[in-house]
Amino acid sequence: MGIFERYLTIWVLSALGIGQGLGIVFPHYFSKIATFEYEGINLVIAVLIWAMILPMMLQIDFTKISNFSKNPRGLFLTLAINWLIKPFSMFLIASLFMGYVFSAYIPYETAQSYVAGMILLGVAPCTAMVFVWSYLMKGDANFTLVQVSINDLIMLIAFAPIAGFLLQASDIVVPYKTLFTSVFLFIVLPLILSVGIRHYFRSNIIFIIQKLKPLSIVSLLLTILILFGLQSNNILGNFFHMGLIAIPLIIQTYLVFYLGYYISRKIKLTKSIAGPACLIGTSNFFELAVVVAITLFGLNSPAALATIVGVLVEVPVMLHLVNIINKKYKQC
Repeated sequence: MGIFERYLTIWVLSALGIGQGLGIVFPHYFSKIATFEYEGINLVIAVLIWAMILPMMLQIDFTKISNFSKNPRGLFLTLAINWLIKPFSMFLIASLFMGYVFSAYIPYETAQSYVAGMILLGVAPCTAMVFVWSYLMKGDANFTLVQVSINDLIMLIAFAPIAGFLLQASDIVVPYKTLFTSVFLFIVLPLILSVGIRHYFRSNIIFIIQKLKPLSIVSLLLTILILFGLQSNNILGNFFHMGLIAIPLIIQTYLVFYLGYYISRKIKLTKSIAGPACLIGTSNFFELAVVVAITLFGLNSPAALATIVGVLVEVPVMLHLVNIINKKYKQC
């Protein structure tokens, strides 16, 4: 686990603080960044998004998908959690807390936008960081690779319909054209390009991945810096909201994890399979969620802010869940 991944929460908080400060001192520069748009997509953010997502996509070897039959129960568990449980449980928990529990503290329109950001987190299963979590709990590396590859292929066709359905169920107007455009630009094209790069540079692909991996985290941090620079005036009064957003996100993560863990014990999965199967369902492809929130609702939207909170809580929570798996399987 590299220094970027190990201290991701600290880096994110630093980018948040720097962006907040720069936004207050130099607001005109951030306003200029916001003007670089085409068809509702900010070009500066789009470049950072590609730099963020492509190195992660390069880690996926789709030729390994043929190995899915080696651990079918683990694979069925992760697919059920990612596509039949997690998006809908996130929708229910986010709606409950934002619409009812915290209704006295958050205006209705803002709360709905927060729900939208949390839904996008719930519909995006983890693509890259799950390799880190799997490594830390000595998971089966081949199984981890297979499950990530299959989930990414499903995401090509399932992300937009499920996200659109849940957003619409939340009374949020969904610009479907923009939603499908963002999926094409930030999932389909990077996947196609990553497959081409892996094929062309197959003898040096590990070296290329290692060299590009820091670029992904740096791009994420720059995106967060720009987001908070643009929203600096709005965010000054919203730190309380960020704390409230974190509560349902954390509850959702632990609920999904323990459900996956309970099922894995019932179907007698080994630790090396159960760990990755549970962790990919609890972790999020937060980079994609940030991207789609920005594209659909704008750089200054509360939805984008909610996805950033997802980045903040993910690393410490996931490290705790890795520790739980390691301890529980030692006791069994």
